[in-house]
Amino acid sequence: MTKTIALALAGVLAAAPLAADAQQQPLRLRGTIEKADGNVLSLKSKDGVQHQLTLTDNALIVAVVKASMAEVKEGTFLGSAAMPQPDGSQRALEVHIFPEQMRGTGEGHRSYAPVPNSTMTNGAAAGTTVTGVDGSTMTVKFKGGEKKIVVPPNVPIVRYEIGSKADLKPGAKFTVLAATKKPDGTLEASRINVGRDGVEPQ
Repeated sequence: MTKTIALALAGVLAAAPLAADAQQQPLRLRGTIEKADGNVLSLKSKDGVQHQLTLTDNALIVAVVKASMAEVKEGTFLGSAAMPQPDGSQRALEVHIFPEQMRGTGEGHRSYAPVPNSTMTNGAAAGTTVTGVDGSTMTVKFKGGEKKIVVPPNVPIVRYEIGSKADLKPGAKFTVLAATKKPDGTLEASRINVGRDGVEPQ
C-alpha cells in the first residue's frame, strides 16, 4: 500500500510541471482596442471577453494596411495561410507582405493552427506571378523548399509596416499572436498587429 501511494504521489508531482507549462501556453487574441494608456491596452476580443494587455518596452507594433498582388515582385518576402490542394499547390486564405525590416520572419512551411488542416508559408516570391481564371499563381521559396500558391481574386491581401503607438487607437482592430498570462491575470506581449483604415488583421 505504501509503495502504491508513493507511486501515485510521484505521478502527481511529475504531472504538476506539465500542468504549469500548459497554463503558460501563449494565447492568440483578435478583437478591438478599446483604450490605450502608454504600454497598457484595454482590449475586447472577438468573443466579447475583456482583456488588459501590457506591451513589453521593446514591443514590435506592426501596422496592417490594404495591399494588392501588384505589390508582389521578385524577391518580395511574404506569408500566406493556405489550404493544401490535391495537386500539391496551396490555395491562399490570406497573403501578407512584409517590410524589408521583417524579412525572414517565420520563414518556412508548416501547419497553421488557427485554421484546421491549413498551412502557413513564409518566404520570398520567385519568378513572375501568373494571372489566370482561378486568380494569381506565385512560387514562394524558403530555406529547404518552395511552394506554388494560388491566390483567388477575393483573398485578403495586406502589407505590414513598422508601426508606432499612434496606431494603438480606440476602435482599431488588432491581432496578438502570442500573449502570456501574468500572475495577476493580465496579459503581456512583445508584438501586436494593428489594422489601419478599418483593416482587420488575420
